[in-house]
Amino acid sequence: MKPPVVHRAAVPSSSRRRLSVAIIFIAACAGSTWSTAQNSLRNTAADGAWPTRPVRIIVGFPGGSSPDMTARTLAEPLGRALGQPVIIENRPGASGNIAADLVAKATDDHTLGIVINGNLTSAKLLYPQLPYDPAKDFSLISLLTTAPLILVAPAGLPAGSAFFAAARQAGNQWNYGSVGTGSVAHLGMELIKSRAPGLLPVHIPFAGNPQVVTAMQGGQIQMGLMPPGVAMPQVRAGKLRAIGLTSGRSSLVPEIAPLSDAGLQNVNLEVWNALIGPARLPKTAQARLAIEVPRIIRDADTRQRLFSQGWNAVGTSPEGLKSRIRDETAILGNIITSQRIRIE
Repeated sequence: MKPPVVHRAAVPSSSRRRLSVAIIFIAACAGSTWSTAQNSLRNTAADGAWPTRPVRIIVGFPGGSSPDMTARTLAEPLGRALGQPVIIENRPGASGNIAADLVAKATDDHTLGIVINGNLTSAKLLYPQLPYDPAKDFSLISLLTTAPLILVAPAGLPAGSAFFAAARQAGNQWNYGSVGTGSVAHLGMELIKSRAPGLLPVHIPFAGNPQVVTAMQGGQIQMGLMPPGVAMPQVRAGKLRAIGLTSGRSSLVPEIAPLSDAGLQNVNLEVWNALIGPARLPKTAQARLAIEVPRIIRDADTRQRLFSQGWNAVGTSPEGLKSRIRDETAILGNIITSQRIRIE
């Protein structure tokens, strides 16, 4: 039997049980179904008053990170809609899983969280000791934003299908970088490798995207997946080369072709942010948030602000987020199982 491929994450042992990651696809609720759901939720919301004090949104990443910017874009208009201040609390660490655990265990009825793909999809698959259960410990509110990833390479390497020809020829002499074992960039590259027989670059995890960029420019790694907000300044400056998008064409980066144009098929991959609460969040709160949050995210001003940050605004119903989680967990689970990825 093929031995497991052990990917060691560069994290302290005290944090290894609280980690995570992630990837893919979009499902939303629309038309008459959405209208019916809204009417039902309004009736539920009328049964009680919420909130009765300031609302806290916990973000598992530092100030200035993409989830943090999404949270702060949402906070002001949500506070106006709810009639209470919305306070952002940054609790970074373990790829957002420390913050997700705090949300899961919150008992004040006024705590929410903004999480990334992995917290709700791959975390449980990668970390058997995860202190929360993504399927049971949260109330789902809305898928907020999505963005494709860009496969990038040093500027001196060829583009398109010629890049993959060179990568196959290099075999395991080439490396790829990610922002950590189990991250969306890591699992996404393993998805790409599974779709491109003969592609064998070795994974090197880094602390963050700035380190990945530096390593790529220095020749330590030859490829990696990055969100548009990180990749495009480097690409437009001629310091990195964009090979293709892990999706179809995107209005975020209309000048970048999908990977399918370079001959790589069936790679559908996105990063995203979602709003959740603890499972015990009052039904009145869930109902009101399910109305207000999608409305705010779809507002023209909010959409423009998020777009300028490198995100497509979505704003689904709770069921839309649930569907997205279900689809993506299946895809990521297949990658983790087939590639025998585990974290020690």
